[in-house]
Amino acid sequence: MSDLEERFKQAVHKVNNAPEDGDFKPSNEYKLKMYALYRQATDGDVSGKKPGMLNPIARYKWQAWHDVKGMDREEAMSEYVAEVDKVEAQYG
Repeated sequence: MSDLEERFKQAVHKVNNAPEDGDFKPSNEYKLKMYALYRQATDGDVSGKKPGMLNPIARYKWQAWHDVKGMDREEAMSEYVAEVDKVEAQYG
């Protein structure tokens, strides 16, 4: 496992185990950005049809992931790690 993959794995663990009542309250846009970077890093480009208007949450997630289409895996992991590091530096 490369250094970047290990740092990505640790960043994902931090996000998944962050306290819900912590100081950092991410916006929906920020959550979508992180979701998209995670999916691009783990699954590659988005596939399938865009969900319909009756499922707005799935539609927003699909669109966020689609917006990073073409980004390579390493770049997505690197951006994800950088975002987690930024939040950690600001909020501890």
